Amino acid sequence: MLTATGLSCVRGERRLFAGLDLAVGPGEWLHVQGENGAGKTSLLRILATLSPPAEGEVRWQGEPVTVLAEDYRRAMLFLGHHGAVKEELTPLENLTLAAQLDGTTLDEANALSALMRFGLRGREDLAVRFLSAGQKRRVLLARLAVRKATLWILDEPFTALDVKAVDMLSGLIESHLAAGGMAILTSHQSMPLPNGRILSL
Repeated sequence: MLTATGLSCVRGERRLFAGLDLAVGPGEWLHVQGENGAGKTSLLRILATLSPPAEGEVRWQGEPVTVLAEDYRRAMLFLGHHGAVKEELTPLENLTLAAQLDGTTLDEANALSALMRFGLRGREDLAVRFLSAGQKRRVLLARLAVRKATLWILDEPFTALDVKAVDMLSGLIESHLAAGGMAILTSHQSMPLPNGRILSL
């Protein structure tokens, strides 16, 4: 379970939120909503240990994430709003590199299967810079199909996706939850998935 108590976030001289509590358990997901600038991305970065909170604490399975360090990062996958893919590499190379950075190995067959699942057949060996914005997003999201993580933290995962890709990603998240996984995400779209809650900032 992921819990956070008394979280606050300050950017410059502005306090984005304060006294924020949340909890997400197996099979559950949290939909973070709010206006632009409300602190949605800042909250997700705090939960992913990419930014420290001004106040408060985040715990994973009852232990502070600052203490768990790499153990927590192995259990969690964060995908940001801006696609973290290398333009000069191919989709296949990007997936392989991401696995190496995670400290895991990914064989080519599984990598290709993930790319095919996200509709990138025939583009696996094409430099990412030649892909459309939606295809680049699919390269990033293919990590969800190959990275074994219990907690998914997803910032605007549906950005630049067409209707078919949105349905595919929704199904992937639903399968993840059904297997006991957890998810926290921001999205401007409603999400008809079971066991969800909304956190408004």
